[in-house]
Amino acid sequence: MGKLTGKVAIVTGAASGIGKATVELFRSEGATVIGADVGDGADARADAGSEEDVQRLVDEAVANHGGLDIFFANAGISGGWATIAEQTAADWAEILRVNLIGPFLAIKYAAPAIAKRGGGSIVCTASVAGIRSGAGGAAYSASKAGVINLVQTAANQLYGSNVRVNAICPGLIETGMTKGIYDMARSAGQEQRIGELNPLNRGGEPSEIAQAALFLASDASSYVNGAALVVDGGLATSHPTTRRFDLRML
Repeated sequence: MGKLTGKVAIVTGAASGIGKATVELFRSEGATVIGADVGDGADARADAGSEEDVQRLVDEAVANHGGLDIFFANAGISGGWATIAEQTAADWAEILRVNLIGPFLAIKYAAPAIAKRGGGSIVCTASVAGIRSGAGGAAYSASKAGVINLVQTAANQLYGSNVRVNAICPGLIETGMTKGIYDMARSAGQEQRIGELNPLNRGGEPSEIAQAALFLASDASSYVNGAALVVDGGLATSHPTTRRFDLRML
């Protein structure tokens, strides 16, 4: 019997990277999973920052599968490495819409449905950039810091519901979002330098973040609530991104 047998889960950003790995892992652990993405390659097409789309995902999960137990709000965009001076208000608005309003909508609509099942878990993807400067662009970092505070606030506001809300803070993981960094490093023969960012001396894999999502989604984390689980190979402990080299110079 799997760790999620009998559970119904929604995963956004499911077409690639962390989301895809998590969909596969959740299914292998017995869950019924609705993977959603703004593009092709998932079970459902949905914009994580659209209130209409998120509400529809939850309503369809309840109608088609009898309820909802888990929502992994994973979809996100990076916005690149533009400086504050280089970015526009429109750039910021779009990054915040997907990265911060998306998790807000997930909590808003998933929590009541999950509570009706007696409780469950909402997991939001934040980032090590949300707890340390220099690990992402300004808008991206601000959006992820917001996610960390959002899960803390939501955990308190959902007092007594048995709905747990937590965040994962990945470090540098090889996904579609970080493809540019990895491609530049490889083309320059400098891929090993990515590993120098953290004490484990390597980048992370989507499957490693999926395992963290499984922990937070399952009953194994039944007393974990309002937490930000850092899964970064130790990047946040040494925080070398602005001291050793600039990722843009790889």
